Amino acid sequence: MWTAIGLSQTAIKEQQGDSVESKQINIIYGANFTKDEEQFPGAFIFSKDDRQVQFEHEGADLWCDIAIHYQKENRLKAIGNIRLQQGDSVLLTSGKIDYDGENKLAKAWENVILENKQENQQTTLRTDTLYFDREKQESYYDSFGTVVDSANTLTSEIGRYFMELKKYQFLDSVHIKNPQYIMDSERLDYYETTKNAYMYGPSTITGEEYKIYCERGFYDTKVESGYGIKNTRIDYNNRIIEGDSVFFDKATEFASATNNIKVTDTVNNGIIRAHYAEVFKAKDSVFATKRAVYISLLEQDSLYVHGDTLMVTGKPENRISRAFRNARFYKTDMSGKCDSIHTEERTGLTQLIRNPIIWNGENQMTGDSIHLISDLETEKLDSLKVINNAFIISLDSISMEGYNQAKGKDLFGQFEDNELKIIDLIKNTEVIYYMYNDDDELLGIDKTICSAIRMTMVNNDVEDLTFFVNPDGDIFPEKDLPKESRKLKGFIWRGDERIMTKDDIFDEDDNNIQLVTIQGVNNPIDIDAEEENRTKNAGDPINEIPPSQNDQAPEPTTRPKVQKVKVN
Repeated sequence: MWTAIGLSQTAIKEQQGDSVESKQINIIYGANFTKDEEQFPGAFIFSKDDRQVQFEHEGADLWCDIAIHYQKENRLKAIGNIRLQQGDSVLLTSGKIDYDGENKLAKAWENVILENKQENQQTTLRTDTLYFDREKQESYYDSFGTVVDSANTLTSEIGRYFMELKKYQFLDSVHIKNPQYIMDSERLDYYETTKNAYMYGPSTITGEEYKIYCERGFYDTKVESGYGIKNTRIDYNNRIIEGDSVFFDKATEFASATNNIKVTDTVNNGIIRAHYAEVFKAKDSVFATKRAVYISLLEQDSLYVHGDTLMVTGKPENRISRAFRNARFYKTDMSGKCDSIHTEERTGLTQLIRNPIIWNGENQMTGDSIHLISDLETEKLDSLKVINNAFIISLDSISMEGYNQAKGKDLFGQFEDNELKIIDLIKNTEVIYYMYNDDDELLGIDKTICSAIRMTMVNNDVEDLTFFVNPDGDIFPEKDLPKESRKLKGFIWRGDERIMTKDDIFDEDDNNIQLVTIQGVNNPIDIDAEEENRTKNAGDPINEIPPSQNDQAPEPTTRPKVQKVKVN
């Protein structure tokens, strides 16, 4: 072993024996110089004095306490208080580093810190071991790392940093901590300038008043806004929103969903299904359209309500539900249709507005308007009102030819355990009813006029008729009552319109809706990469970490737009 102290750069080069080419690692300050052929054959060893050893290589400067320089191989081992400075923006510090000047590859370990300062922004990466490719301007770690910028703290087991794109790719146990929320993901791409995050695996975002899950999605971490396009769910203000594509924006307190939507009301035990829906947190409301249906999950029998448009507004205790245009509803023992349906949670009142008709069992009921009233405690049907021009008709179940009929100005019904038990018709009432004995032999046809009629029901069929105040009528033998006299004035039978199943609430237009195409359906749309491509006009593909589950990287396209509907 031999030693030289305080050699100049020229003397050191002379000791090395060759002129330094532009690709060679250059010695700026060698301080103490030694050789140890036994331990480091072919290497030049430098150690600091009152100043650190310094090297330069193609725009980067490296300082360290001890350097082992293999000049012929053009590589360097540095030890102690290492600083690798690239321009004015990139600074890497560590305890040790191996640097290969031929391909500009560095491996740094022991308390590695990589700082990038650009445009008044600073990002700091900390890890145990970091691989730095200066040719591609990429760095990589696979033994846990932490990235801190002005908005977020990000950690992951594996990560890669693309310096020119100012982009990080994180894999395995990705975690973002922000003062307003936390995010966890299996794979996530993050741009340090825009603070945009792109999720490519199972991911959860938990804010103060919301929780988002998706397996593909985009999130602007600055303003808490984004969308999911695979298995997306948002828990938001006592509602759970699911759909093929779901958008969320905290600032406007707005969320929307497109295609195969399910909105669950966790307080009132209801579900909305549709192909487009919007949720407004401030107004505590939901707007839904495109094959929209509201399902009220009752104890034994669910209620299905459909309209071209559904709207649910208000706090849970004061919630109002409305179905507009072509409104229909179905439950196993009752169904109906009208122009619109209005339900108020506070009063338990459901109004069927404009051309209403309901079927209770085999009974068809019509009138100018129909009201259904629920018991507020049991949430079961309590009573029924048909206001103005009340008319009830049922097909004679024995002859299957005639029709039992009753009409009056108004109709009032009473329910027990959701079953209609009593029907009262008042003012100018009339009835036509087919009377049979126990052997189902026709006794005659009762045709009566009176002031009021009470019908006692069993299993949604008339068991008894009671007439009040001067009834005028008789039971006619069938042969004595002409067929034209067997229908009351205003009689219209609409049996072919009866809604028999929950699927009958949808018409042909509902069943033939063409779903919109979700853009970026397999991967979130990388608007940052798209902007970079527009800036450069063209560029070579980045050698990125392959997406998990054999997925392909996202294709540049346009970000989905959300059309908002104002709710009063």
